[in-house]
Amino acid sequence: MRALVVIAVRNLLQNRRRSTFAILAIALGFAAVNVFGGFTRYMNRSLRDGFIYAQAHGHLALFKRGFLEEGTLDPGRFLLTEEEIARATALLEALPEVVLVTPVLHFSGLLSNGAVSTIFVGAGRVHADVSAIQARASGMVGKLTLFTGKPLQDDLPYGVGLSQGLAALLDLAVDSSAVAVAPTVDGRINALDVEVFHLFQSPMDVLDDKLVDAPIGLVRELLDTQGADRLIVLLEHTGDTWDVAGRLPDLLSAEGLDLEVRTWDVLSSMYERVRNMFDVIFLFLFVVVLVVAALSVVNTINMAVLERTREIGTLRALGMRGSRILALFAVESGILGVLGSLVGATLTVASWVGVEAAKPMWVPPMIARRVPIEVHLVPEHLALSFVFLLALSMGAAFFPARRAVKRGIVWALGHA
Repeated sequence: MRALVVIAVRNLLQNRRRSTFAILAIALGFAAVNVFGGFTRYMNRSLRDGFIYAQAHGHLALFKRGFLEEGTLDPGRFLLTEEEIARATALLEALPEVVLVTPVLHFSGLLSNGAVSTIFVGAGRVHADVSAIQARASGMVGKLTLFTGKPLQDDLPYGVGLSQGLAALLDLAVDSSAVAVAPTVDGRINALDVEVFHLFQSPMDVLDDKLVDAPIGLVRELLDTQGADRLIVLLEHTGDTWDVAGRLPDLLSAEGLDLEVRTWDVLSSMYERVRNMFDVIFLFLFVVVLVVAALSVVNTINMAVLERTREIGTLRALGMRGSRILALFAVESGILGVLGSLVGATLTVASWVGVEAAKPMWVPPMIARRVPIEVHLVPEHLALSFVFLLALSMGAAFFPARRAVKRGIVWALGHA
């Protein structure tokens, strides 16, 4: 084997220019796949953490059965009662994977500045729990401040947050007063005075003139209920989501609670769409890299075979088996694959360092703030790319080398 490696290296050095182009083609393909794969990992993680932590939706949500299908038309009928909330919370907090359980109550109605009114939709939450969820975010998401003004406080239930479009529509600013009007769960009309504590930008433009964030105490008083439409569950580790979700239905049923469980990835339709989009782009990029790298290796080995046809005939005449000659060309192409992958890994790390140093900014989906672009180094992607491109390089050399070996010795010796 050592002799084959020595011969293969000498043959590659005899054609430095061609070998260099083949190595560069493999290296650029390796770097392109891994840099884009690192950006895809960053995008998926940012979308996930944005939904779970920044927007405080948690890992799991529990609803009364039927709420997701009919709750929009008749929300009062599907609210969790105070007793159900207490029983479900006690059950969930007993699980070792659970960090926090908090109720949420959505509402809608009219918001008025005294002169004009407009519709709004919003959520009432325990904002001490929201802050606790957001504090567990890591990386970019954990450093974001998503509003301007002062935070909402549970002991000051009249303070609300408005989306910037809604505030502009009603000419409201921080510390302005307004009136919120909404139907109670019994169908009566109720109104409460509120004060604007902060403004935020909606992650979706279509909702930027409609969103209200409020303490759950205000929403319960406005709707005249002590219930909630869902319970948000935060887990210690995101990887526990599906295991806990699989066990919960039986545990809830044993407690006499008829609740449905949904995981964060099911509730976040944007996450699924963006992830699928990037998976398709990654597939196309991978196919392009595959074709370019394969053609480069095939061209290099094919030219080497043509130039060394008489050499192959001489080796065959001296008794070298065809399999040994195939192994020689496989070693040559394998060396190209190894060198190309090593150069590609260097380019990948250099790209990562460059992005970290430059910190280009952008506004990603679901997070309405300019944040730095990141490229993650993904070890499993690097290892998989190395193995795949090495196998591709060696496989691409098989057909031109096999074609030369199948030719007769006399033909090979007489080849000009």
